[in-house]
Amino acid sequence: MAAADRVAPDVGALLVPTPERWLDAASARWQEVLLDHAYCEKKAASTALALIFAYPECERQCLALARLAREELRHFEQVTKLMARVGVPFRRLQPGRYAAGLRAALATHEPRRRLDLLLAGAIIEARSCERFARLATRLPVPLGDFYADLERAEARHAGLYVELARAAASAAQLDDWQARLAELLQVEAELISSDDPQLRFHSGPPPLDEALLTRATGAKPRASQRR
Repeated sequence: MAAADRVAPDVGALLVPTPERWLDAASARWQEVLLDHAYCEKKAASTALALIFAYPECERQCLALARLAREELRHFEQVTKLMARVGVPFRRLQPGRYAAGLRAALATHEPRRRLDLLLAGAIIEARSCERFARLATRLPVPLGDFYADLERAEARHAGLYVELARAAASAAQLDDWQARLAELLQVEAELISSDDPQLRFHSGPPPLDEALLTRATGAKPRASQRR
């Protein structure tokens, strides 16, 4: 079963799998992907906290997101420790286009704003799950094992966001939430499948000429680090 299909019970099927060009680039330039992954974990925690502050009256949602934020921060700690172990220094990194592109499609007025934020969270977590699964068998030890473990966590997070979105839609009598999810999945598919000048954990594939150069130079990790 394709990795994109395995998250279907949580977020509806992602419309496109991660392109092979991205997987090739990420496998060769895994240091860059690992660094951006650390930023993604921080952003995931801050997103959960932002939702807590934005909707303090939603007690059940706030408690669930508080637990999620703690887990995301633990993942950030794990990633930074792993970076030190494999010799990847921490540095400032310009954000990619993915999250901003998805958020640009979200509603600006309530109650749809809340629904869209939760649906976007589900989609991002589902894509993370899919990419961890695809990378786990390609990356050197200990990254591959670490990403295999994180795949399961991201599947849970995607399911939580969908559950919260369903509850928000019910409370606001928004019966079309599944149709809205389908619309946002289409936006996400376009971001994932179109060429992207930056290599990030959630980026699209690199331009073809850059991908060919990466494949030709074969920037592989040292043999002692591989499975």
